[in-house]
Amino acid sequence: MGFAKYQEDIVSRYVGDLAMRSTKEPASAPKKPCPSASNESDQRINKMSSLKKFAVATPRPLPVIVLADTSGSMGENSKIEALNAAMKEMVSTFAQESRLRAEIQVGLITFGGKAQMHLPLVAAHGVTGVSEFQAGGATPMGAAFDLARQLLEDKDRIPSRAYRPVLILLSDGQPNDDWEAPFNALCNSERAQKAVRLAMAIGPDADVAMLKDFANDAEAPIFKAHNARDIHRFFRAVTMSVTTRTASQNPDTSTAFVVPPPDDDALDLDF
Repeated sequence: MGFAKYQEDIVSRYVGDLAMRSTKEPASAPKKPCPSASNESDQRINKMSSLKKFAVATPRPLPVIVLADTSGSMGENSKIEALNAAMKEMVSTFAQESRLRAEIQVGLITFGGKAQMHLPLVAAHGVTGVSEFQAGGATPMGAAFDLARQLLEDKDRIPSRAYRPVLILLSDGQPNDDWEAPFNALCNSERAQKAVRLAMAIGPDADVAMLKDFANDAEAPIFKAHNARDIHRFFRAVTMSVTTRTASQNPDTSTAFVVPPPDDDALDLDF
């Protein structure tokens, strides 16, 4: 063997050993890809969706606001007594209603001598008692319209998620303050236009024309109460209409306004 052949063999053996080592070394584990920002975001959204499944749905408010005439003339022929009894019955019925979808809230504004918030807008089930109305004084209906408009436009008291409010106006006489501008401001306000507005004229001296302009529900034209039991019938119809809305799939949908027939009561005198 010559020297050249010896060198060739040495080089060949060295290269062969390198090749054998490289094939025997274990392959390194593939690196895991780093989660991208979008994947992390998707995971957070999925977790939030899972949590939402366990969240308790909060019922939406359904405000019912009554504007009640408590002027001196309401003290005649048991009108105020009939109104007090009908009001308590209505609030008591509202309190018993299921609150899965809608929570009925009640507000009472009176105008007799002065306009005032008799009962702030509160959940009916939280009302422990309604203090009775006392008849007296003149009929400041314009001031009552101002209070109702301010309450409707207060988004802390009536949030945007609330269902369509119900406004109920009842009177047995004529306004004796500057009522026309407050009346127009209330009726033209965006929220009052969307509300269901009902009206009841008590006795022959009520301002029927104004009450007709207030009411806006074609299914519920102005109701005329001729005696105490008619006041009960009107509020029972209001109660039925509101409770039917709370039980419906969409409580914003109007319902039929059905006044129950009069029951026999020989002692009930006409106003």
